[in-house]
Amino acid sequence: MNFLPDLIDDYAVKHSQNEPELLKELNRETWQKVLNPRMLSGAFQGRVLSMISKLIKPKSILEIGTYTGYSALCLAEGLSEDGVLHTIDKNEELEELQFKYFQKSGFQNQIKQYIGNAIEIIPSINSTFDLVFIDADKSNYLNYFELIVDKMNKGGVILSDNVLWSGKVVEPLNPKDIDTKILLEYNKLLKEDTRLETVLLPIRDGLTITRVK
Repeated sequence: MNFLPDLIDDYAVKHSQNEPELLKELNRETWQKVLNPRMLSGAFQGRVLSMISKLIKPKSILEIGTYTGYSALCLAEGLSEDGVLHTIDKNEELEELQFKYFQKSGFQNQIKQYIGNAIEIIPSINSTFDLVFIDADKSNYLNYFELIVDKMNKGGVILSDNVLWSGKVVEPLNPKDIDTKILLEYNKLLKEDTRLETVLLPIRDGLTITRVK
């Protein structure tokens, strides 16, 4: 979902860096072969992720929610030469597609794939992180935060996707809507936790940038 008028959104896209050819290919294959292709980060947000990663130059990245690997490849563009990106997804059916594009990317030796429950996998990763991207099941955002916050290096950045949730965060809450309820709590936590500095950007479906002090 876009929150800007279409003409302004189109202008922003046209005056931003072009999508790399490999990611265009992955974008097309995702839309052709995978269910729910709207889950893909997409060209514009992908360039935002790439730029943030390049500015940070992280040695260690954690991504929660690989999907087809598009956002992982964007984040990998900023990895330091000896950096590692850990990416977790619960859908084993997507592992082969992810691997194919990771192998094509030139980052294949820097990306570690994990298939399974992120809540179980994160504690087993023996690393601290300079950059974390959370883009998985919204009902677990608070749980993911609690698992990663103490593994963040000083000055590390947490990126959280879909935090505007198609505008549901400013609509009357349906008591049965657990995802929106958790996102409201999560957004409030990121704003109020004194360990953090946070800015919520109305990019696509909402992207929060949080710096750990």
